[in-house]
Amino acid sequence: MLSQTQLNVLGQPLKCCCTSPMTGFYRDGHCRTGPEDKGSHLICVRVTNDFLLFSKSKGNDLITPMPIYQFKGLKEGDKWCLCALRWKEAFDNNCAPKAVLECTNIGALEFVSMKDLKEHSSQLKNN
Repeated sequence: MLSQTQLNVLGQPLKCCCTSPMTGFYRDGHCRTGPEDKGSHLICVRVTNDFLLFSKSKGNDLITPMPIYQFKGLKEGDKWCLCALRWKEAFDNNCAPKAVLECTNIGALEFVSMKDLKEHSSQLKNN
């Protein structure tokens, strides 16, 4: 059973990443995880055009709307719960979007270092 209370990388209760667009593996606005989340959607980011194009080039098109999934597509500045390994891949290619630490699940530390997250983070902004 999925716990509603999960911690962020700062060891505090996980804050909401975004509700417009609705994000999170469970589409509840939080970067919560559970056994069903095979992609580990743990890192809350504010997407950039560079990242969106990078992700599309790797086969994950987050730009194009997909009405069947009620997905309007992302644009620069949107916040999104990103797969930890995609963030790491983007980071290694110098195009990772800024992480929002208060909204990034502590589970992300299994995939990326706190040092990298802190050095590539932004302050919490309103949803």
